[in-house]
Amino acid sequence: MSGALPPVDPVPASSVAAFDHECDVLVVGFGCAGAAAAFEAATAGAEVLALERAGGPGGSSAMSAGELYLGGGTAVQRACGFDDDPDDMFAYLAAALGPHADEQKLRLYCDGSVEHFEWFRDRGLTFNESLYDAPSWMPPTTDGLMWLGENAWPYNTLARPAPRGHRPATESFGGWLLMQRLVEAAEAAGTARHTDTRATNLVMDGDGRAVGVVAQRYGTPVTYRARTGVVLTTGGFVDNEEMLADHAPVLLGHGKVSDGLDDGGGIRMAAAAGAATRRMSVVQIALTALPAMLVRGLLVNALGRRFVNEDVYPGLFSAAAVRHQPGPYWAIIDEEGYESIPAQDLWGVRPRYVAETLAELEESLGMPAGALEDTVAAYNHHAERGEDPYFHKAAKWLRPLKPPFAAADPRAGFGGNDQEGTGVAGFTLGGLHTTADGAVLNHSGRPIPGLYAAGRTAAGIHGEGYVSGTSLGEGTFFGRRAGRAAAGDGKAAG
Repeated sequence: MSGALPPVDPVPASSVAAFDHECDVLVVGFGCAGAAAAFEAATAGAEVLALERAGGPGGSSAMSAGELYLGGGTAVQRACGFDDDPDDMFAYLAAALGPHADEQKLRLYCDGSVEHFEWFRDRGLTFNESLYDAPSWMPPTTDGLMWLGENAWPYNTLARPAPRGHRPATESFGGWLLMQRLVEAAEAAGTARHTDTRATNLVMDGDGRAVGVVAQRYGTPVTYRARTGVVLTTGGFVDNEEMLADHAPVLLGHGKVSDGLDDGGGIRMAAAAGAATRRMSVVQIALTALPAMLVRGLLVNALGRRFVNEDVYPGLFSAAAVRHQPGPYWAIIDEEGYESIPAQDLWGVRPRYVAETLAELEESLGMPAGALEDTVAAYNHHAERGEDPYFHKAAKWLRPLKPPFAAADPRAGFGGNDQEGTGVAGFTLGGLHTTADGAVLNHSGRPIPGLYAAGRTAAGIHGEGYVSGTSLGEGTFFGRRAGRAAAGDGKAAG
């Protein structure tokens, strides 16, 4: 896809005879990070203009499930009977987002989490004070709180477990509601919006300062001058096959979690102006295996072997599978387990193969003879004692599996459509190297004057792991900081 993109070389300010538009802070991209940056910059008194290449704001954020990873003792956590503090939140995330999570940014995020939650409430988002107490990618209810692996081994040994997935008060996908409130807030604070406008190049002055962008609107070049700062919030690069091949080939050939416009444009523009990048190989990976099924059964690889505790956060069992195990992967369950799954948690998933014996199921799945039999025999032996010494699945889910047995195929996707893909989708987490206030750094570690980034355009709190809600959570948290910094930067450049 990147071959079709226009060149991203920076344009000298001296070559722009007159700018078509001027503002103090120019926000490029109007998803969650962009809306948060625009709101804070406008609230600080800056004249703010937000560019969005699509026909309206929202981007991939609006298409997301809408979870916000927040904790430290929010009002919703307290109402649901959970004590939490920033230290426990930090301990869990440092492990789950690691190895190599950015601990400086993560510490700020955890310490500021309660205030950030209240910031969302002040923007008009509501969260029901109830807990969805079951494993799920996304609750089908309006519960305001969910578990995201905090109560699974080994994380429950590292920090006091508390659910931290905060969900806006709407069923299933909630990203649209989140973005509706954030855009309303940004525009009420004074942000102007230019849609159908794709930024293609940074404009740099003779001192190496970012002073604006060149954009395209319906094929016509448009120039924008930013008196104090440019904030890049254009998303990641999962929709750019060339960048994936260069930096994150693990996602090649798999599905993409995006609005189709995450082509790495902001990252490329900044890199062409000398910006450094970090963590470009790090990705979120989602295997369409049903958590409600896995906790009642087993997740196995192509050789019929378990490799993870099935009650862990789904993104972590997904990464463990796709990065380290031979596929295809199978959800193995017995009739009793399948029948015990609440209808709302089934998501239309039905087994692909059913057999009276494990030997028959092995043959259907193309596994080595005896492999799945050995796996289930070992699992049942320990489950009878309420134990899982190999992977430590919680005792509440342990019981021996009995015939008949079934196997569900994640490649069929949710909804039982039987249209085989890979059963894997994801997005990128790496991006521009920034300070905690969003300043974009060059390869010498010095800020590029006037240039900021947040959201998936920047490398944030993540190391090599991911937990739902951290993209929206950190994107808005650090977007706010970038907006404030950009509003106060470069006064002399006016």
